[in-house]
Amino acid sequence: MMVASGRVRSEYNLPAMSKRFLLSVLFVGALVGGYFFYRYIRPTAARLTVLRAWLSEPDAHPEWAMQAGTRCGDAPFLFPTDGLIGFLWDDSFRPGHRHQGIDIFAGTPPGVTPVFSAYPGYLTRLPEWKSAVIVRVPDDPLQAGRQIWLYYTHMADQEGHSYIVDAFPPGTYDVPVEAGTLLGYQGNYSGDPMNPVGVHLHFSVVLGDGKGSFRNELEIRNTLDPSPYFGLPLNARHNPDQVPRCEESGESG
Repeated sequence: MMVASGRVRSEYNLPAMSKRFLLSVLFVGALVGGYFFYRYIRPTAARLTVLRAWLSEPDAHPEWAMQAGTRCGDAPFLFPTDGLIGFLWDDSFRPGHRHQGIDIFAGTPPGVTPVFSAYPGYLTRLPEWKSAVIVRVPDDPLQAGRQIWLYYTHMADQEGHSYIVDAFPPGTYDVPVEAGTLLGYQGNYSGDPMNPVGVHLHFSVVLGDGKGSFRNELEIRNTLDPSPYFGLPLNARHNPDQVPRCEESGESG
């Protein structure tokens, strides 16, 4: 302990400036945390509440469901399956995570609800893929000359038994499909038999890599907001809590 100018100061006391700095850091951290919560986590939490209600009793909320084959207004894509759009592009399930597509929950057992192609293209199923296919679209309907890929996954049961139709076995490359072609059925495959996901289809719009193939779908920067392709509010930043429907723009099927 030191004595100076009649004042006692412990060597373990922080100087006043350090205390102010620490408080400033804590305050900024709280603001950043609050911003992250309200921009990302809160909307996902709101959708999770709706999803739980849907999965517990889907017949109680038929107005929440989209139907396979529906086209919203003049949007280029058909809706690929039946169910509630539970999670949107850019939702966040944990800090640092950003959802790369949309999740559509039928509220049925696995292997029951069919999945259809949303747009014409050329289908590939890599040899190791149990639950997924990807469809190459040579000419993006919203940006002429750009190649995009449409990714469909979770079409297997929790053990990895595939629900993809026999027409597209593992090792399928660049097979033509039309809009409305049956691809498979919604499943709950997660890669871990002990931890299956809820029965749903994950769908995303993936950018090409400039070399004739597709980018890594696991990173959101490699995907596109699917909203304009479906004519639906599917971007979590612009849709904090609305169940996506397309009555306002008109439906056809």
